[in-house]
Amino acid sequence: MNRLLLLTLTGVFALSAPAFAQTAEKLDPGAMAKIKDEGLNRSQVMATAFYLTDVCGPRLANSDGLKRANEWTKSQLTKFGLANATIEPWGDFGRGWDIEKSYVALTAPYYHAMIGAPKAWTPGTAGALRKSVVYVKATTEAELEQFKGRLRDKIVVLPVPVVPKPSFEPDAKRYSDEELQKLAAAKPAAPAAAADPAAAERLSQRRAQAALRTKMAEFIQSEGAAAVLSNRGGTDGTFNTSNGAPYAADAKPALPEIEMSTEDQLRLIRLAEAGVPVEVEMETRTRFQTQDLKGYNVIAEIPGSDRKLKSEVVMLGGHLDSWHAATGATDNAAGCAVMMEAVRILQASGLKLRRTIRIALWGEEEQGLHGSRGYVKNHFADPATMVRLPAHEKLSAYFNLDNGGGKIRGIYAQGNEAVAPIFTDWLQPFADMGATTVTLRNTGSTDHIAFDAVGLPGFQFIQDGLDYGSRTHHTNQDTYDRLVPEDLKQASVVVAAFVYNAAMRDQKLPRKALPVVAKPQ
Repeated sequence: MNRLLLLTLTGVFALSAPAFAQTAEKLDPGAMAKIKDEGLNRSQVMATAFYLTDVCGPRLANSDGLKRANEWTKSQLTKFGLANATIEPWGDFGRGWDIEKSYVALTAPYYHAMIGAPKAWTPGTAGALRKSVVYVKATTEAELEQFKGRLRDKIVVLPVPVVPKPSFEPDAKRYSDEELQKLAAAKPAAPAAAADPAAAERLSQRRAQAALRTKMAEFIQSEGAAAVLSNRGGTDGTFNTSNGAPYAADAKPALPEIEMSTEDQLRLIRLAEAGVPVEVEMETRTRFQTQDLKGYNVIAEIPGSDRKLKSEVVMLGGHLDSWHAATGATDNAAGCAVMMEAVRILQASGLKLRRTIRIALWGEEEQGLHGSRGYVKNHFADPATMVRLPAHEKLSAYFNLDNGGGKIRGIYAQGNEAVAPIFTDWLQPFADMGATTVTLRNTGSTDHIAFDAVGLPGFQFIQDGLDYGSRTHHTNQDTYDRLVPEDLKQASVVVAAFVYNAAMRDQKLPRKALPVVAKPQ
């Protein structure tokens, strides 16, 4: 997912149920016991996570790895006993891209292997390169001009955005009781009386920086550079990764580019600034897939059993795609494995579900929630016009998991005051497992937003961050080894219970008011 963003609050909810006039939810202790027993004693969540990460590999949008994951999850959901499993196109995406070879090393003033990976959607080097290095640092277009005529057939090294400092904080953290209490009791922010001049200035600076980066890339390419080495942050051999060129079918060509570990990049910079001749050897071989430009979601169902309610749907899901420098374990094989385990638990427990359960494993989330937004537009409503399809009325809720591999501590009610006390009741059986908190806060940047945007109840669970923000999010360290089995088992049980309760209620979950769409001028 994109980095977690806590947005403006729309209400306040304290954990104490008496603050709301409500009828306690009807919970089935027997069903909760069956869900816990199956999920804690016969879990398959780590086997699923292993296959999604180590076997399928990196799952960049429209890559071979994502295609492998799509095919395997469709097959596995069918083996779990789900019906109507399909790989469903959501719309046009763009080119796929895969790495076939990647290598980078310092060769002068001495030899040393370095850590890095190609930026997504950049071309290969057409063989091994062994070239001199030029460090290009410019904060204005005028400063960039000083490198004119100096870059041809060179490997360009770009600046490091943040120089790391020693840290005495642990990588992995869990929510403290105090932090969870603040989430539960958070108050809405007061409306801004006027535009914030400081915020406007920051936005202006970011736009100027983005424009300079674009100008720099164009300049380096026009000057005939052979390749680029860059860095987006990270420490201790961890580096952040991203796309270095557009994925559109008609995108302009870019230079070969490798994203480096911060430490390796800084060594190259120090040597170059000291006037020591620096030489780098590198080779990348990448492959574009242009035959099928569509994006896909994996969908499967447990049909409802109630004659009146089986046409209504409870959905759950997470995004299956990942970045390419690792195997996308915490972002978001963990979420997909938990959601697959949740439906397996419900199926294996033999529980009769009144409403239909539908799992969705989204594609192309990392490039802008494309899979979930395409699905919502195709099945429920167009957020631009709020023209609704018949299925819009039939959806009870969508539950999402995509905040790393930590256990569930509660749920974001997404500003839906009516649903908050319901969720409080649903969490009661899991208080001893650490899941207690309901907050009205809206958390953004993942697939439940696609549902919320058209007035459908879409929710993301609160998860312990562990080392998601500090080590694994969009980095080369996002691997199976970062997953905590007991956390994923707990999350699977909580999700299964929420889905079961939503499927069994006499009424669908309460909804917020429909979004207001501005009329064209």
